[in-house]
Amino acid sequence: MQPEFKYLPLNDLSLNINYPRLPKSEQGKDEKTVIEFMLLDASTLELMLAIGQNGYFPGEQLLVVLDAIDNKYRVVEGNRRLSAVKLLNNPELATVQKSKVSQVIKETSERPTEIPCLIFDNEQEIHKYLGFKHITGIKEWRLLEKARYLYGLKESLFPDKNIIQASKEIAKMIGSRMDYVRRVLVGFEVYKVIEDDNNFYNIRNLNDKSFYFNYIVDSLNHTNIRNFIGVDFEANQPIKNLSAENLEKWTHWLFEKNDQNKTRLIGNSSNLNDLNAILGHTEALNAFDNKGYTLERAKELTGEFDTIFKNLVINACQNLEKADGMVIKIKEFYVDLDDDLKAIKLLADKIKTTVKAINSNIDD
Repeated sequence: MQPEFKYLPLNDLSLNINYPRLPKSEQGKDEKTVIEFMLLDASTLELMLAIGQNGYFPGEQLLVVLDAIDNKYRVVEGNRRLSAVKLLNNPELATVQKSKVSQVIKETSERPTEIPCLIFDNEQEIHKYLGFKHITGIKEWRLLEKARYLYGLKESLFPDKNIIQASKEIAKMIGSRMDYVRRVLVGFEVYKVIEDDNNFYNIRNLNDKSFYFNYIVDSLNHTNIRNFIGVDFEANQPIKNLSAENLEKWTHWLFEKNDQNKTRLIGNSSNLNDLNAILGHTEALNAFDNKGYTLERAKELTGEFDTIFKNLVINACQNLEKADGMVIKIKEFYVDLDDDLKAIKLLADKIKTTVKAINSNIDD
């Protein structure tokens, strides 16, 4: 059934207190909490200024459903816009940024009281639209917000399906890849264990606002890290055999800061690749976990550098062979060619000398 377009009185509209972008600790409270979050985090002041100077653009309809509890239309999409309009009409709602809100009021004259809305029968009718717009569309949410929203879809629309089946259905709904949706959903289940069951392991200053959820999702892309934590993507319940001990270690490695305000590793691709290599090597893992080795020093024990060194030398030789085969076809050589060839020879001699010295020490 097609949604109904209608201008609704401002007093008939209510904010969504379970707004997915709100931190979990702030959800389910009241409209005041939503407005405070908007003023601190979502450029609401700029939106107030734009609407207050130009009026409310009809093309920016709010997506709403009728709430049977209070007989008001609850906004599913457009909470920031509704917050801005509510503040323009009642600046006393502001509990933060009060002086800036007052300045916006002084500089504007438009006070919309009739807001264009698309009225849906229920929230499920809006999910496909929101899923595309915010998960794969151009107006993206942060990853934890996406995860919370996608997990909400799984719980409300596919409660009887396992994680693989639900991921397939949601991926089709929002136009995304099944494996990505599955990784986000499983990652959110892991996150809930860290947050709900363990209170972020009491790591100083770590909470739902400072937690980098992408660290989980990116980590789950690595086989050894996934096995270490105890996640099985192919199981109906991927975190059934989650390792409480290892998940706590993983969380401390990535989020607990030392006296220099640094963690043992960060969640970028390089560090996670190194950790993945270490977790697949018993000696390296023991050195990193129990002996306090740095990530780089522990990685040296994996033997990966041997392979990397070999591949670099082989690739260099192959590139030089290609250059040698091409040299007779060159019409004009570049200015620094002679210097580069000398540098290649010097580097080759240096590597050869270093290898000889290392081998000599081994023999001794």
